Amino acid sequence: DHKVRMLSLANAFTDEDIKNFIKKIKNFLNLNEKYEIKFSAEPKIDGISAALHYKNGFFYLGLSRGDGKTGEEITTNLKTISNIPHNLKGKSIPNEIEIRGEVYITKNDFKKISDRFANPRNAASGTLKIQNSAIVSKRGLDCILYHLISDPMVTDNHYMNLQKANSWGFNIPEHIQ
Repeated sequence: DHKVRMLSLANAFTDEDIKNFIKKIKNFLNLNEKYEIKFSAEPKIDGISAALHYKNGFFYLGLSRGDGKTGEEITTNLKTISNIPHNLKGKSIPNEIEIRGEVYITKNDFKKISDRFANPRNAASGTLKIQNSAIVSKRGLDCILYHLISDPMVTDNHYMNLQKANSWGFNIPEHIQ
């Protein structure tokens, strides 16, 4: 079971989508219409969400999103992804932290196996389910961080949390504002 439910990310393509998103947040939180909400914007990578659990800086458990409440244990396969650190390096690393990221396959790596999968997302998902981690390691999977969870939180600012995690060795979105 996930300690904190893993929800799906939403897309926004137009100004109207953004306005509706903000309106829903204000309604849900019962905020005044004039209340200013600040948020980070980053590209949505289409892959498979994964929860990476670290204790004392050591990666010990990896779960798929599953149904959002319960995920599948995929630690061994996640450890084959070169940009997922096995040991965190740096300062101010919480004793226990969960890093949520998106596992995906690049277009170039997908071309090599496109005869077996309908699209890159299916390739990433199918690859993570393979029982042979040696095969998984050759598929060219990558992971990009989109969220971290700790108690207490590292900071109360999503953007700064991503920057901090980047200093520990995680890839974060290149285009983030």
